[in-house]
Amino acid sequence: MDAKVFAYLLLLLSVGTSRAVQGKKTWCVAKPSSSQSELLDIVNFTCSQIDCRILEKGGACFLPDNLINHASIAMNIYYQCKGRNPWNCHFGNSGLITLTDPSYGGCPYA
Repeated sequence: MDAKVFAYLLLLLSVGTSRAVQGKKTWCVAKPSSSQSELLDIVNFTCSQIDCRILEKGGACFLPDNLINHASIAMNIYYQCKGRNPWNCHFGNSGLITLTDPSYGGCPYA
């Protein structure tokens, strides 16, 4: 993780999630410190609750094909569908609310 991303994550955590996001568009992503097993559990849980076809091979968000990417996208879809409440991005303390749109290439985060 580069220093800019790390500093931004620290800022979000130090300001306090609920105060930092009031009135602003937010997204939910996986914490970089999440274990592979935690990420897999998140993908399995969220994809049992929401439509994850966007993550399938050939889908707009399949690449990069790794757990942190897929978990982040699934977490965000779940978070958005559930009303963008802080508790819908907790995922056993593996979620992180961000003010920066994580969309990339042809993969839009809603």
